[in-house]
Amino acid sequence: MTLEYWNELAKQTLLISSLLSGFSITVVANLLVSDKNEKLTNQILKTATLSAGCFLVSVFSMVDIMMLTTPGGIIQNIGIDDFQVSRVIGVMSFMIGLFSLSTMIALSGWTKSKKVGMFTTFIGILTLILIFVTMTRFNS
Repeated sequence: MTLEYWNELAKQTLLISSLLSGFSITVVANLLVSDKNEKLTNQILKTATLSAGCFLVSVFSMVDIMMLTTPGGIIQNIGIDDFQVSRVIGVMSFMIGLFSLSTMIALSGWTKSKKVGMFTTFIGILTLILIFVTMTRFNS
């Protein structure tokens, strides 16, 4: 892949990670100020915190890649190997963030009822599957 492609990919991932981290942080803040101290609410708080943290790590990893691959940047003669660590950390934290966000969605309905819990679990799993299907390309 070219450096221009990596730059554009970093920009798009940065945008998605920023939005999802903001959403996760909002959930964390709302759960922290709520009076509920149930086991399930605490699990949702933990998954939201993990999601927010992972998306924030992804944001800063993508900023690093973007800065390194921007034409006319500070560092000249950059290669793909020069941002290997940021790439691995960014992608892994993004994926963990997606898993934890989907888990948070799946758990959320169980605070209301069994029927709502089954529905949100289905939606959380379906969401995760569809995200990964759209992110994966199979060449025939």
